[in-house]
Amino acid sequence: MSSRRPVAVLGGGSFGTVIANMIAEKGVEARLWVRQESAANAINSDRENARYVPGYRLLRGVKASTNLEAVLDGVELIFVAIPSSSFRAVIEKAKPFIHSGQMLISTTKGIEASTFSLMSQILTQEFPDNAVGVISGPNLAKEIAKRDLSATTVASLDPLLRKRVQDLLQSGYFRVYASDDTYGVELGGTLKNIYAIAAGIAASMNVGENTRAMLITRALAEMSRLAVSMGANPLTFLGLAGVGDLIVTCMSPLSRNYRVGYALGKGQSLEQIVETLGEVAEGVNTLKLVREHAEQQDVYMPLLRGLYEVVFHQAPVEAIVREMMASVQSADVEFTLPNETVGF
Repeated sequence: MSSRRPVAVLGGGSFGTVIANMIAEKGVEARLWVRQESAANAINSDRENARYVPGYRLLRGVKASTNLEAVLDGVELIFVAIPSSSFRAVIEKAKPFIHSGQMLISTTKGIEASTFSLMSQILTQEFPDNAVGVISGPNLAKEIAKRDLSATTVASLDPLLRKRVQDLLQSGYFRVYASDDTYGVELGGTLKNIYAIAAGIAASMNVGENTRAMLITRALAEMSRLAVSMGANPLTFLGLAGVGDLIVTCMSPLSRNYRVGYALGKGQSLEQIVETLGEVAEGVNTLKLVREHAEQQDVYMPLLRGLYEVVFHQAPVEAIVREMMASVQSADVEFTLPNETVGF
C-alpha cells in the first residue's frame, strides 16, 4: 500500500470484523468501532468476536473501541458496516469527526425505509465533499474468515478510492475488482436478498435443478430491470455484484435470507422465523420497500410481486407459481431487444 495510515471500520458484525482483520493482515492498524464497551473489551483481550465470528482469530492490529472520535482520528479510509436500519443514525453521530479528505466505503446491502435511499446515497447526502464508494459481491463472511478463495467489487466514481481499497484488501485469498457503476453494484447486493428468500422457499419444496436455474435467471432479469430504471448499467449484473452474489445467496444455507425462505416454505410464520433468528433478515424489509417502489414506478417484477404475497399475505406458493408461469412470454434478455413487451 502507498499509505500506512490506520483504517476505520464502523460496525462490529461479522463482515465488519472480517474486513478489519484483513486490513490488519496487511500490517495496517484497523480501528473497529462497536456499540458496547463489553464487546470492545472482549475483542481486545480475547482476540475474537465470539458473537459474530466465533473461532476466528483476530490479529493485534485490530483495535476495538466505542469512541467514534478516536476511531476516526487521522484515518484516510472509513468502511461503514452498519445495518441499513441504523446506518444514517450512526453516520450522523460520526459526522463531527469526519473531514472532507476522508473516503467512505459502505459494505451494507440494504435500503433506508423512510427515503428509499441506498447507503451510498446517504453517505453522499451527509458528506457531499467526500469520495464515496461501496463494496459488494459473493462475500459470505464466514467463508472469508476461513480464507476460502473469494472476490468482491469496489465501486466508486473516484479512481483513487477504488485503488486504495484494492491495494488494502487484495490478498492471496481475496481478489478485488473495480467498477464505476456504484448504484449497479450496490443494487445487486441489495436486491439479491429478496430473491434468496424465494430460493429458500424453492429448496424447501425440493424443486428440480431446472426450476432453480429458471428462478435465478428470472430474478437477475428483474434485478437489472429495476436497476436500469434507477440509472444503473444492466451489464453490471453480469459480474460479481450481480449474478455472483445472487448465486451464492440463493444456494447457501449460510444466508439468513435463504433460511427465512426455507422456513416459510416449511409452514412457519414470519413472526416465528424472526423469533428463531433473533432479527428480521434484510431481504424481508427490502422486499416490502422494493415492491412499493416498483408499483409506483411501474417496473414489471412478477417474481417479486408474487413473493410479497407469500411472505406478507400468506398466499399459497403454488397459486403464485401458476400465475407467473401464465404471464406474457417475451424476450429472454430484454435489454438486447428494444421496444419489446416485457414478460416473466
